[in-house]
Amino acid sequence: MKQGKPVLLFFFLFFSFVVSSFAQPRYEFRAVWIATVNNIDWPSAKGLPVVTQKAEYIAMLDSLQKIGINAVVVQVRPAADAFYPSQYEPWSEFLNGVQGLPPLPYYDPLQFMIDEAHKRGMEFHAWLNPYRAVFDLKSSSVSPTHITRIHKDWFIVYGTKKYFNPGLPETRQFVTNIVKDIVKRYDVDAIHMDDYFYPYRIAGKEFPDANTYKKYGNGLTKDAWRRSNCDSIIKMIHDAIIDIKPTVQFGISPFGVWRNRNQDADGSPTQAGQTNYDDLYADILLWLRNGWIDYVAPQLYWEIGHRLCDYTLLLDWWGRHSYGKHVYIGHGVYRTQENPTTAWFNKKELPNEIAMLRNNSAIQGSIYFSAVSILRNPNGWADSLRLNEYSRPALLPPMPWIDTVPPQRPVIADLTESSSKSDSKFTLKIKTNTVNETEQVKTFAIFLSGNFASLGNLPFRIITANASETITDIVQSDIPVEWSACYIAVSAVDRENNESSLSNVVQLVKTSKGWVIPK
Repeated sequence: MKQGKPVLLFFFLFFSFVVSSFAQPRYEFRAVWIATVNNIDWPSAKGLPVVTQKAEYIAMLDSLQKIGINAVVVQVRPAADAFYPSQYEPWSEFLNGVQGLPPLPYYDPLQFMIDEAHKRGMEFHAWLNPYRAVFDLKSSSVSPTHITRIHKDWFIVYGTKKYFNPGLPETRQFVTNIVKDIVKRYDVDAIHMDDYFYPYRIAGKEFPDANTYKKYGNGLTKDAWRRSNCDSIIKMIHDAIIDIKPTVQFGISPFGVWRNRNQDADGSPTQAGQTNYDDLYADILLWLRNGWIDYVAPQLYWEIGHRLCDYTLLLDWWGRHSYGKHVYIGHGVYRTQENPTTAWFNKKELPNEIAMLRNNSAIQGSIYFSAVSILRNPNGWADSLRLNEYSRPALLPPMPWIDTVPPQRPVIADLTESSSKSDSKFTLKIKTNTVNETEQVKTFAIFLSGNFASLGNLPFRIITANASETITDIVQSDIPVEWSACYIAVSAVDRENNESSLSNVVQLVKTSKGWVIPK
């Protein structure tokens, strides 16, 4: 009996692997937000030595990669400051503790972060807060060269913060120039903005823009005018990206409710106290309809069955209002740290949310807030992603309105075997066809299958591509023991996530001595 238990356990684990793996999608956006404001995620504190800053970021990416994350959304401009050398704005205080102080010894954090993400085959989305200028009027470090000191008339104090006045043409152009600068100088995959357009309402306090409205209102109601200001900057940023580098994506992560149904027949069946359209003046649906943004990542930070804002109903609503663009769901993992409701102690909450979005063909993936929150492994969710939901890697979903040209079919140029005491190793040498190639290959997807007909269903591994020849290993223990043959093929993926057709197929055969390359 004792000898039988490991065998039964193996079959159970293998069966679970097959079921969980093949329930996963081939293409899926799997991202985290890495917040720098107040050192929420990175760096872990102000004023850390550069070597520590770099080590923390590398360790974070390695940990995220292990749980299946394939993209990072990193806050590079939290409050009219910069995590990169900028001609427009000073260095962020969240790096070195004093706004305007560069890293010592000097390095470019944004370039470093992009390079490290791309080494791992991850997309890098540069997250900017458009209108927040001073995070805390009492405690924030504000450089003498900060824009709030140079153009004092551009800004409004509301609550404990200072904001760009969205009604001024000068502020919209200034923020657009920031985006242009990043897109021109850095190899970012996307520009990303979250829910902070006009600030969330403070009870009893009106946003003090009456004089600006009087000057620029042009006969519109104040609410319509405020929305038009947000519409204008989104359109300006969209046009700037298209003009400079049209393959760069533009995404918005709004508050989870556009409008309640009691406010608009097209709204969601929710009872949110504030909404994008009515309070933040962000008409997300207009931006989607007009093609000004490439993806929307609504922050659905409520649990399944929430009495006012049910995750289930909002998931369906956003799926029906995508207008053909991508929808990535924002998951509120941080809520396990905030006196959570019973739902956020439920180990099944996040797995159930993922299962539900995968059953909706209009949804392409997830973003988790935030990196540190998920890596703390609340309710065992990081382990669950690694072992279950994300046990197989996923290719990033392509955006056909940006580009549809795939790279040419790669070639497995060689397959060789070497053995060690513990395992046999098979080395693949992959080459791209560089003749007349117009696409930049960024990754290769490696496929294994025991059945030739199913080869190419789901990637076994995704690796970054080298310029001329890429090498990867498959060890014997990677191959399920039930297989009698192992077919191997490769596809190439370009910067716009278009995938080539499969390469030539090579085969391993199982013998009494293990897996071998047939002669």
